[in-house]
Order: sequence, then C-alpha cells, then structure tokens
Amino acid sequence: MSLSYAECPQDVRDSLAVQYFVDAVKDEDTQHATRLMDAKDLKSALTYSMKYEAAKTVSKTSRHVRSIEIEDDTGKEKDEKFDCLLKTLEKLLNSHVAGKKNTPRRNPNVTCWKCNKKGHVQRDCQTISPNPEN
Repeated sequence: MSLSYAECPQDVRDSLAVQYFVDAVKDEDTQHATRLMDAKDLKSALTYSMKYEAAKTVSKTSRHVRSIEIEDDTGKEKDEKFDCLLKTLEKLLNSHVAGKKNTPRRNPNVTCWKCNKKGHVQRDCQTISPNPEN
C-alpha cells in the first residue's frame, strides 16, 4: 500500500488496505460483518474478523449439543454418598475446631502479662482484674 499509493495520506492508505482486506475474505457473512464494523485500520479489521469467525465456529458446534437425561437411580445413590461424605467432613471439621479451642499453648514457658503466671498468654488469662476496662 505504501509503495502503490505513496502520494496518498496515511489514513487513506489504511482505509484502502481495509477495503481490499474485506474484499478478499471468502466467507460472505464474515465479509459483511467486517464491512459493517467500519474499521479504520487493517489491524482492527483483522482482529474483528478473526473474533467473528471464532464465534461463528463455536455457535455452529454448540447447536448439536443435546442434554442427556439419566433414567436410572445411580444419580440418587451418588447424591446420598456425597451427602454422607459431606456430613462426615463437617463432623471432622467441627471436632478439629473444638479441639483447637481447648488445646493449651505449645510453649509452656510463655508468661502472661496480666497475671505474670507461666503457661498462657494475656488473651487467654482467666484472672479477674479488679478494675475492668471497657
């Protein structure tokens, strides 16, 4: 384009390149859609036409997909097994969380800043303070 139309401004050359590109597209639907897009440069025309072709290809293949219905009771059995497994996992999680709450600190040498006793930290201190703070 630069050599053939050297005397033309860049925007005119870009417009001509887009027109020649659109004319060269074989598929009429893609050609029509790209022409309606009114691209200003060759890169955007190419990008749009490739997206259009991809979307068109996907929509052609997805038309032939049909839903499958299962008539036997294997789905119900799987649901029951899943529910049982889920309940077991919930029990394990609850017992694990409950066990963590009652577990003392791992380091018995820690000292509480509130009561100065060893074995716990201030947030776990059971000592009642004479002046309660808000």
